[in-house]
Amino acid sequence: MDRPWARVPSWVGAAVRPELSGAIEEIITVVRAEVPDYTRPLTGRFGMRITEGVSVALSQFVDLLGRDEALTDTRVYRALGQLEHREGRTLAALQSAYQVGSRLLWRRLGSSATARQLPPEVIFALAEALFTYIEQLSAASVAGWAAEESSRAGSLQTRRHALVELLSQQPPAPAAEVERAAGAAGWPLPPKLAALAVTDVVEVAARIPSAVAADVDPVGLALIPVVDRTGWIDRVRSGVGNRRAVLGPVVDVAQAHRSIARARTAWPLHAAGRLGTSDRLVRADEHLLALLLAGEPELAEDLRGRALSPLQELPAGAAARAEETLRAWLDAHGDVTATAGALHVHPQTVRYRLAQLRDAFEGALDDPLARLELAIALRSAPPDETP
Repeated sequence: MDRPWARVPSWVGAAVRPELSGAIEEIITVVRAEVPDYTRPLTGRFGMRITEGVSVALSQFVDLLGRDEALTDTRVYRALGQLEHREGRTLAALQSAYQVGSRLLWRRLGSSATARQLPPEVIFALAEALFTYIEQLSAASVAGWAAEESSRAGSLQTRRHALVELLSQQPPAPAAEVERAAGAAGWPLPPKLAALAVTDVVEVAARIPSAVAADVDPVGLALIPVVDRTGWIDRVRSGVGNRRAVLGPVVDVAQAHRSIARARTAWPLHAAGRLGTSDRLVRADEHLLALLLAGEPELAEDLRGRALSPLQELPAGAAARAEETLRAWLDAHGDVTATAGALHVHPQTVRYRLAQLRDAFEGALDDPLARLELAIALRSAPPDETP
């Protein structure tokens, strides 16, 4: 570590000490006048810390002059940085205070009787010693401020994690308990919210105004306040970026567990590409049939096996082509021309295939309930079975 004070003759410290009499009050006065955040009265811990900081800084600096020693005791200045954070002041204000104080101190030193007796090289060493010393004090305060920020952020995130888990409970937690947890998490309860399932959830939530997040398995959850009709969706989309994500329905806070459960159910389907959309951000309520089928996979498989059993009698290639035609025809509500367009074939080809399908399904294509079962069965196919 640089020790420029070692290059200043040892007698300089003793000589300038009395010349700095009154500097403490002057530095505090000038800092309070020039740094807006420090205009408050010097009372309580604030006044004590500021007065102690300036006093110790002056005494310690003078003691270091002429000594080949590192500055090791910076506890006062680390504590000052922590106090600044606790009282809501910024690093910019703190660093401005150091700069103002160091400039004033150098003016006093440079104009002192002792300084006028010093050769230029010693004057330069004294200046370098002072500004290096102040830089190291400032660095200690910055470290204290940053440590407090890290501690507060970690503690706050822990409380927000607990809040998300509390709102996930079914049956819901009592309203008073939710209010206490939200207060501890620093999160005003919104009238409406939606759950978001996404990876890197804490990072994503930090980019969405007023969101809280919990990094839980199998995918992170964030709660998004809904304060307008559509703008909130754009903010979520911006925060999510290129990640896959699922939004649960918009609900009252008391029903947060419903939105969370819906987003969680849809997440693995979206992650596996089974919701039939290329959109990275999907809304679970737009895929309720897929969620219904995913909720009862064995029942869905039984329905598929029974409804599509006539296709099992066909060769693999013919079965795939028949299923593709059936799917397109149902999606087109029986319109042959639209079906042909979707399949890129001639309408006559569709009619021919439909005639074969009618023979295979024995009238099911003309029965409304049977057609509904077929449509659901076709949508229950696993990804590797979907044409």
